[in-house]
Amino acid sequence: MNEAIKTILNRRSTRKYTEKQIKDEELETILEAGRFAPSGMNKQPWHFTVVQNKEILHKINEGCKIAMQRSADDKFNAFYNAPTVIIVACDENVITSQFDGALALGNMFLAAEALGIGSCWIHAIKFSLETEVGKSILKDLGIPEGYTVVGSGAFGYKAMESQAPPRKEGTVTILK
Repeated sequence: MNEAIKTILNRRSTRKYTEKQIKDEELETILEAGRFAPSGMNKQPWHFTVVQNKEILHKINEGCKIAMQRSADDKFNAFYNAPTVIIVACDENVITSQFDGALALGNMFLAAEALGIGSCWIHAIKFSLETEVGKSILKDLGIPEGYTVVGSGAFGYKAMESQAPPRKEGTVTILK
């Protein structure tokens, strides 16, 4: 089987990571894959913010806890304790920006899998940055004015492998 197809079929959401930070070269490869995602009219409307600073990750997680009404849960971590989070924000004036940002994240997830790095889509960050705690660090994240967060990804070395759940039947219609 083709290696690209194997990567697509093997990729799973990782929810348990080691503490070891991913290598800079691996991070650059993941980001490059995001930059080469398809986008409507090739607008490339994205901005990627990489957060590896534990203090900032903690602040964002505190916003997630508030937004998700989990403030009392000391063990809750929206990023599953991943050492790297990549936030994707897109130009809100580009009509396809939400889809373009999702495609960029998808490319990054596949690149991570190809490198043996786990990843997981984290949508809670969007709600976190809308809280007072989140708003207070928004500027620190370097997200340009006029950009809206589409989502984020948690990235790190897998602490365990996951098995694919069965695929749903009846989800394809072919018309010839």
